[in-house]
Amino acid sequence: MKLVIVESPAKTHTIGAYLGSEYKVVSSKGHIRDLSTTGKYGLGVDIDNDFKPNYIPIPGKKKEISSLKKDVKESDFVYLATDPDREGEAISWHLYDTLGLKDDEYVRVVFNEITEPAVKEAFAHSRKIDMNLVKSQETRRILDRIIGFRLSKLMQSKTGGKSAGRVQSVALKLIVDREREIESFIPEEYWEITAKFKDFDASLTKYQGEKINITSEREAQDVLDHLSNDYKIVNIEQKEKSKKGIMPFTTSTLQQACINKFNFNSSKTMRIAQKLYEGIDIGSETVGLITYMRTDSTRLSHLFIDAAFEYIEKNFGPEYKGVVKKGKKNDNVQDAHEAIRPTSITRTPESMKKYLSNDEYKIYSIIYARALASLMADGKVLATTVLLDNNDYEFKVTGQVQIFDGYLKVYGDYSVSNDIILPDFNKFNGIVSTDEVLKEQKFTKPVSRYTEATLIEEMEKLGIGRPSTYAKTMETLRDREYVTVEDKKFHPTEVGIVSTDKLQEFFGNIINVEYTANMESDLDKIADEDMDNIVVLKNFYSEFEPLVKKAFENMEKTQPKTTGEMCPECGSELVIRKGKFGEFVACSNYPTCKYIKKEEKKVTIACTCPKCGGNIVEKKTRRGKIFYGCDHYPKCDVALWDKPTGNLCPKCQSMLVIKKDKVKCSSCDYVE
Repeated sequence: MKLVIVESPAKTHTIGAYLGSEYKVVSSKGHIRDLSTTGKYGLGVDIDNDFKPNYIPIPGKKKEISSLKKDVKESDFVYLATDPDREGEAISWHLYDTLGLKDDEYVRVVFNEITEPAVKEAFAHSRKIDMNLVKSQETRRILDRIIGFRLSKLMQSKTGGKSAGRVQSVALKLIVDREREIESFIPEEYWEITAKFKDFDASLTKYQGEKINITSEREAQDVLDHLSNDYKIVNIEQKEKSKKGIMPFTTSTLQQACINKFNFNSSKTMRIAQKLYEGIDIGSETVGLITYMRTDSTRLSHLFIDAAFEYIEKNFGPEYKGVVKKGKKNDNVQDAHEAIRPTSITRTPESMKKYLSNDEYKIYSIIYARALASLMADGKVLATTVLLDNNDYEFKVTGQVQIFDGYLKVYGDYSVSNDIILPDFNKFNGIVSTDEVLKEQKFTKPVSRYTEATLIEEMEKLGIGRPSTYAKTMETLRDREYVTVEDKKFHPTEVGIVSTDKLQEFFGNIINVEYTANMESDLDKIADEDMDNIVVLKNFYSEFEPLVKKAFENMEKTQPKTTGEMCPECGSELVIRKGKFGEFVACSNYPTCKYIKKEEKKVTIACTCPKCGGNIVEKKTRRGKIFYGCDHYPKCDVALWDKPTGNLCPKCQSMLVIKKDKVKCSSCDYVE
C-alpha cells in the first residue's frame, strides 16, 4: 500500500478517487506540532542554543499522530502532499520528523489545483522536502512567537491591550496614523457652480483662461450675477481611448473584490475559496474548481491560457481575444504558484451553479470572470469633452460612450462604469441655453479611514505580511478590540491608540513599516538560500530584547477609569477593569480588597422554547456575538443564531427565525 498524507480531510476522497485503490489517502488535519510554551519566557525556543525550537504535539493531535504512525507502518511508501506554500512545506517536514520517515521512504508532491491531471502530474514529478522553505517558515514562527509573547505580556501589564504582533501592530499603527491625520485635518470651504441643461450638466472650471477657486457664497453669487442664459460651444473634442484590461486575482485582490462587491470579510472569502479549491461534488466527480487561493502571483499556466484563448474565440469572436498581460514587477512578490483561476475554462459558473451554495457561486463566478477577462481584449470608449463659454466663464462637460466592451463582456457586472452618454452638440448651432444654475457649498475632506479592503491593499503595497496573514490580521484587530468597524471603516479604540503609542515610544525602530517589510524580504532570502536564518534571528533578538527589558522597567502603566462610586467594603474608588470576558467594575485597592460589583443582567426574552417550555433568551458568546438559547441550558440545548419568532415550521416543525427581514426555517429551506 502507498500512503498519501494531505492537510484537509476534504481532499482525501477526491485525491483517492484519482489515484486508485493501491493508494490510501489520509489527512493530518493541518499542523500536528507547534512550539511548546516552556523555557525562557515560555517561548518554546532555546535562545542560547541558536534558537533551537522545542516542538510538541498540538493539543488534541496525539490521536491523529498515532493513527498516522500506524498507517506509515502498514505502507510501503509515503507521499507528503500538503499545501503548495511554505506553511505546507513545514507541515510536510513535521510529518516527516514526527513519523520517523527515512529519505528513501518518502517523497514530497506539490499540486496547485485538485484535478486528476494536475494530481497525477505532481505524483510523476515528486521531490524531497525543500528545507530552505522549512527554515523560512520556522524563522517566521519563531519571530512571531518572540514578538507576540514578549510584547503581548507587556501590553497586558501596562496598557490593558490583549496582544501585540509583528504584522498586527504595524497594521494597527496604519489605522491609528490615519485617524490622527483625519483629526488634524482642517476643512476648507469652497463652492461649486453647475449649469443644468436638459441632457447634461456643465461645471465651472475657469475664468478668463485661469483656474477659478470660489471660497465664499458672496463670490459664488457674484459669478451667478455675471452669467447670461446662453452658453457658447467653444470646443468639442472626441477621442477614442482604451479601457485597459485587468489581471487575474491574487489573494489580496480577491479579498478586496469580495469585500467591495459582496460585503464578505476576508476570512469568509478565504473559507469559501478553500472549499472551492479542495473539491466540490459535481455529480460525475469531485473536483477542485479553483487553483490554490494563497498566492501573490498574477501568472497563469500556458495550458489555461491556450484553453481560454480557444474558448474566447469560439464564444465571443476573434476580436475579443487579448494578450497575456505582464504584472508590475514587485520585489515583494514570491511568485511561488499561479494566480487564482478556475481549473477548467469549460466549467462555467452557470454549469456549476446547481452544485454550489449561493456564496460559493458568487466567489466562483467572480474568480472565473476575472481570469477569463484577463485574457480578453481591452475595451474601447469614445471620450468626449465639451467646453462652454459664458461671459469669459468656462464650463466643462465630460462623458464617454462604450464603443467596444472587450473584457467587460464577462467582467462588466463586477466593474464600475462611468459611461455618460452626451447629446450631439452639433445640433445646437453653437449655443445652448439654460435658466438654472446652482451654487453649492462644499468643504475639502480628509483622507478616508481604512476599510478592510483598502487596508489589505495598503499592506500588500508596503510589503507587510503575506497573503496567508491578511485575513487573520483583520480578525485579530477586531477580536482584540483594538478597532471597531463603523460603516465598513476601521476606527481605532482608545486601547488601540494607547497600545500603538506605547509601542512607538519604546519599539519605534522595530514596529514600523520599513522594518516589517525588510523582515519579509529576509524571510524570502532564507527561502532562496541567500541568507542564514540563525543570523537573522540573532540580529533581531540582540536589538529587540534590550528594548523589551527597558519597556518593562520604564513604561508607565495606564490607570483604569474610575466610576465615581466607592467600594462598599473598604471605601476605595471603584474602577473599570478588563477581564477575559469583557469589562467589569472592581475595587481600585486590589489585591488588598477583592470586591467585584455584580453586574445586573437584563434578560431579553425572545419567545417560549418549543422543546422544553422554558424561555428562549438573548445571549452572547465569549467574543460578544449575539445568539438565542434556552434558559434551561444545559438541560435543554436549543440554540439559534437568528432571532426566533416563536412559531414552528409547517414543513419540519423546527423554529422559524427572522433572517434578512424574511421569516425562514432554522433547519430546512422553508421561507414564508
